[in-house]
Amino acid sequence: MASANAGGGVTSNSVGSPVVFVDTHTLLAADDAFDAVRQNQARAWLLALWLRRAGRVSTQVLNDYYITVTRNFAMPAGDARAKLRRFQLWKPWQVDHQTVETAWGVEARFGLRYGDALMVACAAQSGATHVLTPNLTHQQSIDGVTILNPFLTAPTQLGLSE
Repeated sequence: MASANAGGGVTSNSVGSPVVFVDTHTLLAADDAFDAVRQNQARAWLLALWLRRAGRVSTQVLNDYYITVTRNFAMPAGDARAKLRRFQLWKPWQVDHQTVETAWGVEARFGLRYGDALMVACAAQSGATHVLTPNLTHQQSIDGVTILNPFLTAPTQLGLSE
């Protein structure tokens, strides 16, 4: 059964299907022309998530992405805004008081940096079953969410096909 967050976002695509929360680093890798291998891997994940309607992000992830691509990748602001508008279709989780409280608990229990704990809290509260990030331990389970490194596994290994 699907449910909605405060922003009206649906938290699952269909019963039993994986829902994958994508972090900023994975979004950035898809735009990083200096590492073609990682770029292709990140793009394969994003394509599979788009096709299955199984992707999730948060306002935190989108804000970090926008700042980084416009400052460090020299992406024109209009192009970055267009990408963010597309990701709005994933109904980004809006960080609220409960999300922050959850993040503090994750930070304390798992020893994560606050930004990573906030990402995991957003993922859990948005109904994601997995978090796609190269920054945490691959296959670690945190509050019912499994961490996947997009550069160590492919979407097909999660049952997602391109």
